[in-house]
Amino acid sequence: MTHWIGFAVEGLVSVLLLLTIIYCVMLNGQLRRLKADEHALKATIAELITATEIAERAIAGLKVTVRECDQNIGDRLRTAERFAADINRQIDAGNVVLNRLAKIVVAARPLTDPQPEEAEPEAPVSETKAMLAAAQAFAERSRARARGLAA
Repeated sequence: MTHWIGFAVEGLVSVLLLLTIIYCVMLNGQLRRLKADEHALKATIAELITATEIAERAIAGLKVTVRECDQNIGDRLRTAERFAADINRQIDAGNVVLNRLAKIVVAARPLTDPQPEEAEPEAPVSETKAMLAAAQAFAERSRARARGLAA
């Protein structure tokens, strides 16, 4: 019987040793796959670092472009504000000239029969046409004086 017990113990150790070898082979395969995944992960990380650096450079370039655009738009806005102010001054001056011309036209009209108070004033269109004609005549006289043709 002692032989049988020794046999049984040695058989059990052999089976356990066989199971250990199989388990080690499986672990070895998993370690190889893990190493392969590690290399792929390292390559992915390197690509990610490269892409991040490229993105950082692109962002820096965009920031510079935004600053330049902001400065350019600011300059243009200031120029446009100056032009708008100049145009407003010219419009005001034009209104003053137009008012003077209107006074000249009113003063230059021949006196006719006074209109009764109930009568409606002339339509603004005819008054505007009269002012336009007076302004054109005034401009022609000014041009003629400038050329030395008028008396």
